[in-house]
Amino acid sequence: MAYMNGIFPMADESGEMYWYSPDPRAIIPIQSYKPSKSLRPVLNQKKFVIKTDQRFEEVVRACASPRFEGDATWISEEIVEMYTALHRLGYAHSVEAYADGLLVGGLYGVHIGAVFFGESMFHTVSNASKVAFHYLIQILRENNFSLLDTQFINDNVLRYGAIEIPREEYLQKLERALQETSHFLL
Repeated sequence: MAYMNGIFPMADESGEMYWYSPDPRAIIPIQSYKPSKSLRPVLNQKKFVIKTDQRFEEVVRACASPRFEGDATWISEEIVEMYTALHRLGYAHSVEAYADGLLVGGLYGVHIGAVFFGESMFHTVSNASKVAFHYLIQILRENNFSLLDTQFINDNVLRYGAIEIPREEYLQKLERALQETSHFLL
């Protein structure tokens, strides 16, 4: 599997899939994550019900939707099908946020060994994806994950404490984390 070699797929606007292994690589140190001060009241309000793996394909498709007019997506139909197949095999997981019984946010990624390879997130209600991410971190901590890969640095992952490390360092961390065993349990 490409992930085990530090490689992940992305599609361009035409749907053509390419494989990437960026240098530097973005990760979020699992143990150092802290919810922002503005998120704490949202968590305390318990506005969202969090579930895992209930509507995986729907989460991926929501992540593929354009976020604004003219926005392009890297998630092609081929990628949706590929991740849905990985989910059926037990490798891909979603964390889902519900409000009033409706899916309003979430994220998905791939789990191998003690690594979670974060792929994408979405929200239709403010803070839903942030709360889903908060619960992802709880899952990773409680199940002894040692690496959370976020691939590239951007404003979204920076808010969660993402850092960049050289690809060689990432590959060393990846190799160690793949030797460990973790379970994706809420």
